[in-house]
Amino acid sequence: MVTSKAVVTALILLSAGYAGGSRSLASSLRAHRSSSGLGGARSHRQPRYPTQKPKTPAPASTLVPKPKVPPIHSHPVVPKDPPVPPPGPPPAPPSVTPAGPTAPPPAPLSGTFSGPASASTASSGTPGPGAFIDGQQVFPPDNPWNQDISGAPVDPNSAALIASIGLSTGLHPDFGTVWDGAPNGIPYVVVSGGQPWVPVSFDYADESDPGPYPIPPSAPIEGGPSSTGDRHVLVIDKDNGKLYEMFDAHPLATGGWHAGSGAIFDLNSDALRPAGWTSADAAGLPIFPGLARYDEAVVQGAINHALRFSVAHTRRAYVYPARHYASSNTSPNLPPMGMRVRLKSSFNIAPFPPEVRMILKALKKYGMFVADNGSNWYVSGAPDPRWSDDNLHTLSQVKGSNFEVVKMGPVVTK
Repeated sequence: MVTSKAVVTALILLSAGYAGGSRSLASSLRAHRSSSGLGGARSHRQPRYPTQKPKTPAPASTLVPKPKVPPIHSHPVVPKDPPVPPPGPPPAPPSVTPAGPTAPPPAPLSGTFSGPASASTASSGTPGPGAFIDGQQVFPPDNPWNQDISGAPVDPNSAALIASIGLSTGLHPDFGTVWDGAPNGIPYVVVSGGQPWVPVSFDYADESDPGPYPIPPSAPIEGGPSSTGDRHVLVIDKDNGKLYEMFDAHPLATGGWHAGSGAIFDLNSDALRPAGWTSADAAGLPIFPGLARYDEAVVQGAINHALRFSVAHTRRAYVYPARHYASSNTSPNLPPMGMRVRLKSSFNIAPFPPEVRMILKALKKYGMFVADNGSNWYVSGAPDPRWSDDNLHTLSQVKGSNFEVVKMGPVVTK
């Protein structure tokens, strides 16, 4: 029996000129279901990875980077039977040097790591989930994440770009205490240099940094162990100054992990991913440096770096420091990955709660990068039970019209 929903779908497709058009019926149905909601409830995060058969992860020793632009991201792929790493002790840690521009010799990391963020104080010096990074700067001072852009010129196409994201749409804190039974936000864990290394494998091995990675068995997964979302896992090696990030990460019974993609970043370097490469993020950027964290906004009393956010529709392009796009739309009025927006200097932040003022100050001084496809104006942060969700919700009073696009450099479309 034909349902009323099917009739509505058919009429919409016919009125849209399906007959004789260039799209297949299946693709037309998918497009309509995505835009109309007929496909059921969806997470605010849009799928990012290609609709193709899962790649068979190659052994680390045989991986050869391919300098190409990868397929357009669509639906994430999780293999039904993830490959199981061979038995035996994990191999020695790899020497990974991210590709990118030459950086000056790295300086020692400053500051210390101490205590879990869930504690009332952070002074134990013990690494762990959400560990407090006491004044430690992520990446060198001249890194784009740490750049003061409060006086930078506005992009000539700022008005159209901001309008495409939503002038009347307010900011949404995509982080806080608990949501849907799991810590709300993108979690991370800090480990020591002695953390055991475990094998990792990837669906997109040709654009991932090979393992092993120093991932503890209890590493927090975004959305919780049973999450069907992005399942990011972020690990910071505090002694060696390295950041390990994975997308769609799943622990294996053998002690290793399988993920959609993975990236390693040297926290003392300005090196970028190879051109056209993804990371654990759609933009090919690191995730951790763009998170709003309680220990900064409240304990430290300042956020001294840019943040990251998502938009619903991006351009098939990216700008520095991003290295990857995740769209097929070529409109110049849509934001490319890596576009930076800034809260206008005239915006009055005085009425907001103290921790929210710290976030807004950072958005005036450092701005935030378009880093992923998702709901418009969703700002990323790390979960912490000490956040006030009510206070964070006041960010919704800050509208898209209160932002401007910082002038962009060359736009990469290939």
